Amino acid sequence: MAERSGAKADTMEMGGMPLMEHIGELRKRVIYIIIVLVLALVGGLFGAEPLFDYLVDAAPSGEIDLSAFSPWDAISLYMKFAFIISFIVAIPFTLFQLWAFVKPALGKKEQRATLRYIPGALFMFLAGLAFAYYVIFPMAYSFTEKVTENLGLKQVYGANQYFSFLFNILVPMSLLFELPIVILFLTRIGILSPDLLRKLRKLAWFVMAVVGVVVTPPDVISDLLVAVPLILLYEVSVLLSASAYRKRMRRAAEREAALDEED
Repeated sequence: MAERSGAKADTMEMGGMPLMEHIGELRKRVIYIIIVLVLALVGGLFGAEPLFDYLVDAAPSGEIDLSAFSPWDAISLYMKFAFIISFIVAIPFTLFQLWAFVKPALGKKEQRATLRYIPGALFMFLAGLAFAYYVIFPMAYSFTEKVTENLGLKQVYGANQYFSFLFNILVPMSLLFELPIVILFLTRIGILSPDLLRKLRKLAWFVMAVVGVVVTPPDVISDLLVAVPLILLYEVSVLLSASAYRKRMRRAAEREAALDEED
C-alpha cells in the first residue's frame, strides 16, 4: 500500500501525463517559444528601419525632427523596434504552444474550441495596437505639446525618448485588449469562472479607470475615451466567460450521465 501511494505521488497526473513528463513537456514548449522569439528578433532588426520611417512620417504633428542624444540611441532604437516586431510575431506561436501544453487535459470539443482563440488573440492585440496609436497616442502627444508651448519651451525631441513614450502607451493597451480572449480561454480550461469575475468587478473597474487616467492627458473626456472601452472589454469578458462556463458544465454533466449509463 505504501509503495503504491508513493508511486502515485511520484507520478501525479494531469490529463493522463505523469508529473515529470508534464514538466518536460512544459520545458520543451518554452524552448520552442524562445527559439521563435530569437528568430523573430533577428528578422525584426531588418524590419526596424522601415517601421521607424513610417512612424516618423505618421507623427501626430505631421513633421518631427528627432535627435540622438547618445551614441547608443540608434542601437537602442533598433533593438526596441526588433523586440516589438518579434513580440507581435511570437504571440500566435506562443498561444499555440500554450494550447498544445494544456491539450491533453482537454476534451475533443474543448481542444477545437480553444484552438480558435489563437487568431482571435492576434486580432485583439492588433485592435488594441490600432486603438492606442490612432486614439490615445495623439491625445497624449497633443497634450504634451500644449504644455510645452504654455511654458515657452522649445521642444527638441530625442528619438529614444519619443519612441519610449510611444511604446509605453502602445504595448500596455495592446495587452489589455487581450483580456476577453485570456478570460475565455481560462474559463474553458476551468481556471476562471464567471462568479469570480463578477466578484472582482469593482476592483476591475477601478483598475481600468486608473489605467485610463495614467495613459491619457488629465481631462475627463480623454480619461473616458480610454476607461470606458476597457470597462466594456471586461464586461464582454464576463459574458463570454458565463457562456463558456455553461457549455463546460453541460458537457461535464453529459459525460457523467454517459458514465452512469455505462455503470
